[in-house]
Amino acid sequence: MLHLPIANADVNIWALLLIGFCVGVLGGFFGIGGAFMVTPALNIFGFPMAFAIGTDIAHIFGKSIVATYKHALLRHVDFKLGLIMGLLGMYGVSLGKQSVLYLEKIGQIGPIIRLIYIILLFLIGTFMLWEYYHYSRLSDELKKREKTHYKLIRWIYKVKIPPFISFPTSQVYAVSLWVIVFLGVFTGFISGFLGVGGGFVRVPLFIYFLGLPTVMAVGTDLFAILISNSWGAYIYALSGKVEIVGALVMLIGAAVGVQIGSVATAYINSMKIRLYFGVMLLLAGTAVLLKQFHLSILAGYLMLSSAAVLSGIIIFLLISAVNRQVWRQTRIETDKYP
Repeated sequence: MLHLPIANADVNIWALLLIGFCVGVLGGFFGIGGAFMVTPALNIFGFPMAFAIGTDIAHIFGKSIVATYKHALLRHVDFKLGLIMGLLGMYGVSLGKQSVLYLEKIGQIGPIIRLIYIILLFLIGTFMLWEYYHYSRLSDELKKREKTHYKLIRWIYKVKIPPFISFPTSQVYAVSLWVIVFLGVFTGFISGFLGVGGGFVRVPLFIYFLGLPTVMAVGTDLFAILISNSWGAYIYALSGKVEIVGALVMLIGAAVGVQIGSVATAYINSMKIRLYFGVMLLLAGTAVLLKQFHLSILAGYLMLSSAAVLSGIIIFLLISAVNRQVWRQTRIETDKYP
């Protein structure tokens, strides 16, 4: 057991490393900080909720540096959109942090934040699974025009409030700047309030509201997380709510996992990414629900095992895809030089 003096908690160091590694894989693959899994997991394993939030924000900041660099090499980052969303997110993070400290003051922080986690995770997870089911039933021709059937995108483009802004890298043109402002502040608030990078909300918003390709939404979100969470880590540290030793232990595992997850996005179908994302959200929501009913041990095992299984699936799919590519290349070389 590792004693963490700031949070006054005793935590299994191997559990922290496993959480960091798995969330690194999942974060690099889905474009999320992974905190919607880490914050409840830390709370389940003994962190007071405010320390779980602050520590995880600090851990996400460090991990996002590695993840953003990896996705930038793959050309999966819209730096203009990510920068704007990240800067707007800073203001939202401040609002979220003030709300957290108020709830802590009145003694209602744990139950309320867990309830909001449950609602968001189940809503977004269910929607993404429904969307995948809908997509799987489309004809091949409609699948090629994947984003044209999203009604939300058409509604967003009907907002004709100037000024307008475009993001050519993401193929987003002439969208109202006020839409971007709302999305940036809203996801920043979610980040600061729930102790997350905001990615489990921002990635779906990028896809379904702005029409970004999945891999571009993943990389751009990680860059936005890097910016907004640098501020989040700073203000939570000033409040004494960051357990730096715990954050560093998780970061060691995450630094390895994020390399694997980031590379996997280049090999796996984008709709499959959304399918696994939806499943992951529902599993995380179930774990938080169990915690709400005081089944902490069962919740902890579900959180860790689901993260480990999903990480294993991603690693397996990556290895399989690479092997197929190597096999095809070998066949080409063999046919070329018999």
